[in-house]
Amino acid sequence: MTVHDLPAVNATLNAISGVLLVVAYALILNRRIDAHRRVMLAAFTTSSLFLICYIVYHAQVGSVPFTRQGFVRPLYFSILITHVTLAAAVPPLAIITLSRGLKARFDRHKAIARWTLPIWLYVSVTGVLVYVLLYQPTWLI
Repeated sequence: MTVHDLPAVNATLNAISGVLLVVAYALILNRRIDAHRRVMLAAFTTSSLFLICYIVYHAQVGSVPFTRQGFVRPLYFSILITHVTLAAAVPPLAIITLSRGLKARFDRHKAIARWTLPIWLYVSVTGVLVYVLLYQPTWLI
């Protein structure tokens, strides 16, 4: 494994995090609080691993330019702008949400979790899309 394998690892971690978030949401809807807590901890861990890999990759490689043209270019930058903007909000939101949940402050946890979940899920899904559009140039010709 080299540093150039990290974008695929990152996309995989984003995808796993997205799946875990959906599963955790289903669990909390079914009032399975202990299972929800475990899955959310797994999602937090997965996203933390993503962040570490992302920082390592960009520290080694730097910025990767998007060179494709045509209709995919505005699509990519629209996704990227919203992804990056919301990605900056996810770590503090996730930490606060996690902290409130672990301290059993459920009324305050729920108040922030209703914002954290959709933003975090959006960032996870668009992270996979950014990878596909940037690193898989034959996809979506």
